[in-house]
Amino acid sequence: MAAFDIPVDGGSLHGIEQGNGLPVVFLHAGVCDHRMWLSQFEALDENIHAIAYDRRGFGKTQSENVEFSELDDLSIVLDHFGIRAAVLVGCSMGGALAIDYALAYPDRVAGMVLVGSALTGAPDFELPEEMSPVLQAADVAREMGDPDMLNSVQAHHWLDGPLQQSGRVGGEIRQLFYDMNMIALRAPELEKEIVPPPAHDKLSSVTQPALLICGSFDSPDILEIHQVLEDELPNAVSIMIEGTAHLPNFERPDLFNPFLSQFLGSY
Repeated sequence: MAAFDIPVDGGSLHGIEQGNGLPVVFLHAGVCDHRMWLSQFEALDENIHAIAYDRRGFGKTQSENVEFSELDDLSIVLDHFGIRAAVLVGCSMGGALAIDYALAYPDRVAGMVLVGSALTGAPDFELPEEMSPVLQAADVAREMGDPDMLNSVQAHHWLDGPLQQSGRVGGEIRQLFYDMNMIALRAPELEKEIVPPPAHDKLSSVTQPALLICGSFDSPDILEIHQVLEDELPNAVSIMIEGTAHLPNFERPDLFNPFLSQFLGSY
């Protein structure tokens, strides 16, 4: 496993890579960085060229407040390694990026693994009343400007699951979540992102093979998006990992990795 830093306008993209063969690019969630994929890297065969990088505002990636595009940054990563097309593995916001990229550059995406994926242009789903305490606590933390409180609330929401007991997931996993998310919470705001067109109404044109994975304890709106993707993507297979929340690969790699390996083995 080797670290890299790729120059981009206004900064550099930091990440890790290993192996040779089928290119697979891992795109992290909005509460994490590339380290959420370390257990997958440890489990992958050497015939997979695995790449994971921190997007702007996350991890060790550096960026000034300049105009940028997540799609362009991903293209720069692929070009840096001489990759024509890759399998994209994206969680949450990383999943949304994978879908947007497949729409913009279909020839560069061989397939997708979408984990608790977000979706640009998705409607605002009605959330159950039971989620109100978590949502209200997050609002209070933002109003107070208290990143430590917000980090704890977001750990409850995204790591434990918003309808589960706070602290359900503990130990090293929770500490790493706090570390990854705090970097993002303290990062300077980047206000000049070029946002791609919404993908919600274009899913039928995303024809690459897709493996959809979601945790049964995930946020209800993410579960709704998972269902939309299952219904609308023409070449998708859907899996629910019971007893996990928004980051099933991070929380239970022992359950997640076999599904990933089986999908990648089909190439």
